[in-house]
Amino acid sequence: MSESAALVVEVHVPLTPDANAAEGETRFPWIETLVEFTTELDEGGDIFVVEEGDVFNDAYVIVITGADEATLTGIANRVANLPGIPTGVFAVVTDADAEELGQGTTIEIS
Repeated sequence: MSESAALVVEVHVPLTPDANAAEGETRFPWIETLVEFTTELDEGGDIFVVEEGDVFNDAYVIVITGADEATLTGIANRVANLPGIPTGVFAVVTDADAEELGQGTTIEIS
């Protein structure tokens, strides 16, 4: 990681479909909950959502910045505890200079 680049945390949520979703409903209803949660934090000035909704290696990824590492990884932990979020959430601590997702230090969350 670069000394001068902004700290970034990628929150990776496995794209596990909801087994209880009825025919015609979204298979990933938890994505809406996740987006609402991070949007509220962004609008409240707690963090800045750099990227929301990338699919990378069978995970839904949200990239956040604007706070220290403990705060950002704490938010990843809060994401893992949102209703309906599948297990297997992890965070990647990196910086704004990373050329692609997944480059950095991986922290298992759930």
